[in-house]
Amino acid sequence: MGELWTETYKLKTWLQVEIAVCEAKAELGEIPAEAVEEIKAKANFDPQRVLEIEAQVRHDMIAFLTNVNEYVGDVGRYIHLGLTSSDVLDTALALQLVASLNLILEHVEKLSQAIRYQAQEHRNTITIGRSHGIHAEPITFGFKLAGWLAEVLRHRDRLVNLRQQIAVGKISGAVGTYANTDPRVEELACQKLGLQPDTASTQVISRDRHAEFVQYLALLAASLERFAVEIRNLQRTDVLEVEEFFAKGQKGSSAMPHKRNPIRSERLTGMARIVRGHAVAALENVALWHERDISHSSVERVILPDACILTHFMLVEMTDLVKHLQVYPENMKRNLNCYGGVVFSQRVMLTLVEKGMSREEAYSIVQSCAHAAWNQPEGNFHDLITKDPRVTNQLTPAEIEACFDPRYHFQHLEEVYQRLGI
Repeated sequence: MGELWTETYKLKTWLQVEIAVCEAKAELGEIPAEAVEEIKAKANFDPQRVLEIEAQVRHDMIAFLTNVNEYVGDVGRYIHLGLTSSDVLDTALALQLVASLNLILEHVEKLSQAIRYQAQEHRNTITIGRSHGIHAEPITFGFKLAGWLAEVLRHRDRLVNLRQQIAVGKISGAVGTYANTDPRVEELACQKLGLQPDTASTQVISRDRHAEFVQYLALLAASLERFAVEIRNLQRTDVLEVEEFFAKGQKGSSAMPHKRNPIRSERLTGMARIVRGHAVAALENVALWHERDISHSSVERVILPDACILTHFMLVEMTDLVKHLQVYPENMKRNLNCYGGVVFSQRVMLTLVEKGMSREEAYSIVQSCAHAAWNQPEGNFHDLITKDPRVTNQLTPAEIEACFDPRYHFQHLEEVYQRLGI
């Protein structure tokens, strides 16, 4: 990804756009075809030389064109004919964004495959679902990961649609009126570059497209942060249901030899904050003065490469983290049965209601047993329920035991798995 945002790659895309425009003009008979062939044969640039010229002229596009003309000679007069800088800058930027998006999509697919594999492996691994950070009811770890997979697949679909929105070029000249460039040139040049002409550009392509691009990356980063925060929470010493892979020779703390810290998940959480911040900057870029100013340019030189590189890195990191995630089913079972199965309280309550007891009375009975067991060293909800005459007068021992069977909670999960092809 970093290669796509180097100075050399940027100038390469500028040259691609200039040559595509020359080819389009030649096809329309506006410039000699043999001149275009000579341009294609000779055109080149030296990034260092461009910087030297720019230091003098204080204009990056003029510096680039001056350097290219040093290679092509007299036929260079046909290059950039009738164009304004933003014709090249914005169209070339679209090429960079599309290339970056393609790479991001490739790694979104790899992440979805890694999550799918783990979800299949743990589709029946029983664990506790939590709400407000508190034990709620049983789920499977595969079901938790199914939610991750569905989220990643939504991102894939969003990014595929985003590619259409960002794959847009403009060769419409100063203020976008086509005064010195036939609209057919734009159409042909964009076609050669794999882009669509902008519907109605000003001197620049409107920055709502670029803001959408960064916002979608920020949304993807937010999901990766959600997964990372979940791993961090499940790796806590008092939970320890999953753990980042800890390599041989790795050290967790300079002071405490026992430490095995979720450093990769924490790193991902921090990076998501940066990408989110870039989304705000991208939104600020939308409101340019009149047909254009360059207040967006300095911002984009930072946020676009940064957002793409960070998002790509986050995807690579999360994919590897998920692939090598250490999962501890025994710890999940231990946590599930904390305080004698209080997490089965709803099932006991509903069974009592089914037997004819009012919901209010059933809730009160079950809550009193659950609270008596809660946070007590020897607290056992199951024992309290089986010894409470208000319950045993209504339910047989077999009916009580059925309330504590976690499989009841999984009877419809297969439908979710089927939707995701797990």
